[in-house]
Amino acid sequence: MIERTLADRMHVDVPLLIGLVILCSMGLVILYSASGQGTDIVWRQGIRMFAAFGVLLLAAQVPPATLARWSIGVYALGILLLVVVLLFGDVGKGAQRWLDLGFVRFQPSEMMKVVVPMVLAWLISEGGVPPRFGRVCLSCILIILPVLMIAKQPDLGTALLVACAGFSVLFVAGLSLRAIMGFAVVAGAAMPVLWHFLHDYQRQRVLMFLDPQQDPLGSGYHIIQSQIAIGSGGLYGKGWLNGTQSHLEFLPERSTDFIFAVFCEEFGLMGALLLISVYAFVIGRGLYISVKSQHTFGRLFGCGIVLTFFVYIIVNMGMVSGQVPVVGIPLPLVSHGGTSLVTLLVGFGMLMAIHTHRRFLAE
Repeated sequence: MIERTLADRMHVDVPLLIGLVILCSMGLVILYSASGQGTDIVWRQGIRMFAAFGVLLLAAQVPPATLARWSIGVYALGILLLVVVLLFGDVGKGAQRWLDLGFVRFQPSEMMKVVVPMVLAWLISEGGVPPRFGRVCLSCILIILPVLMIAKQPDLGTALLVACAGFSVLFVAGLSLRAIMGFAVVAGAAMPVLWHFLHDYQRQRVLMFLDPQQDPLGSGYHIIQSQIAIGSGGLYGKGWLNGTQSHLEFLPERSTDFIFAVFCEEFGLMGALLLISVYAFVIGRGLYISVKSQHTFGRLFGCGIVLTFFVYIIVNMGMVSGQVPVVGIPLPLVSHGGTSLVTLLVGFGMLMAIHTHRRFLAE
């Protein structure tokens, strides 16, 4: 028997933990600048990070078999919370997305980014891979139900991420090329219908993505100012705390959705490549842990978490650079926010549990 280290006893994967800590630290550094050197917002975010890493450690203690047993119950709880949000949720910035419990205010939709891949991993692992037609259909229902409820809030960005989280599990499970093409055809045919149900501001965002110069002082303002900030950073950036777009308040939502533009302006291309490299390390380590899992549930759930994290990054960076429409998705582990941070770190805690429990079984 190999003697267990402290990290082993705490079920922590040290390389992955180091990558996550570096990302969060970089987030605090750029948040200090983006917030106008506001210590209060950085202090609050630091407290949230400390609490989130504590929750990560707790999640890492739960064996994957227990996660599989809990998955359907947690999914049911998530759906119930989404119903409560639609009926009694707090309204902020024109959207009804939050539950206020007095001592904490959070978005139940965020937890579905972890819960949906977890319940699908359990469902598919019970029936074997590749999944049969019946389980694929049931999986689609389990995905579409929360997606529609989240889109109703409205929160199109989170709805798309939850959909990606679910379908990434189906993809990893070995869904046939014919089924994938079928989903693509159905999605394409549904586009006109979905366009009809979009809110006016959501349609405007898509149109501004195609040509932001149509309304440079209105709907296209976000994208134009973000592109100016990214481009003005050059190769090495203007230096920390020297970004003009953010400090002169040309750049909107600079602490949340558009914080990557602030980062690029102050640290330039080289800084952006460094940040992307850390993200790539976390993603690579997460995929390594997932494929090394000795059970189907661990492989599917782990890959679902990592691929969702990957889409999270791509959509935000594409959004602030004008490559995809603005959908209100923050940069993971870097942007200001609490619920998203906790949800992501809980997911990575579960990923660590998959890895460390696999290792102990191997011994």
